[in-house]
Amino acid sequence: MTSRIGVVTFPGTLDDQDALRAARLAGAEPVPLWHRDKDLKQVDAVVLAGGFSYGDYLRAGAISRFSPVMETIIEQARAGMPVLGICNGFQVLTEAHLLPGAMLRNDHLHFVCRDQKLRVENADTAWTADYEQGQEISVPLKNMDGRYVADARTLDELEAEGRVAFRYLDGNPNGSLRDIAGVTNAAGNVVGLMPHPEHAVEPLVGTGRTDGLGFFTSILKKLVNA
Repeated sequence: MTSRIGVVTFPGTLDDQDALRAARLAGAEPVPLWHRDKDLKQVDAVVLAGGFSYGDYLRAGAISRFSPVMETIIEQARAGMPVLGICNGFQVLTEAHLLPGAMLRNDHLHFVCRDQKLRVENADTAWTADYEQGQEISVPLKNMDGRYVADARTLDELEAEGRVAFRYLDGNPNGSLRDIAGVTNAAGNVVGLMPHPEHAVEPLVGTGRTDGLGFFTSILKKLVNA
């Protein structure tokens, strides 16, 4: 049976179709999920796509966190369902307290859009198993509120527990503390990152590389072997 990956659309989501396409290219059945619907349609994993949900009013992701679909996602994520938050999705996951820390305005106060080199720091999560620890990948980055922050104790815990999933290389694009580009929860089923792997899944678009496809093949292997 083909694994089903759901992709949530909030008002202002921009990259849901790209995430659905990435899931399909990896071999999954992509399933659109609407933010006002609590029903996850029997998906096996969920992606919170990037964009500017609710115009990033209040704080990026702060309103989407209270959408009806998040009630079910929070419950299922705590029960072990794999959830990936990309860019705005990462912001929603921090607002929902499924991941620690917060996302603030870029330190230079400008929107940034560029190909970004990352180092894989944790290849043991549900979404990163097809990578190797220390592997360097390049995927697009585009954000205004991409600066990852947390108190020193939380940052130390993330480092000690190996929960920094990705780190920026060749320059920090937004002032994220300790060059953190993505983190995971303790169980490894919830991952958030600021860059966009769904824009690097086929040679003809995005970076012209397929470095981001591993997120989607990783979760398929995890689901098959579960």
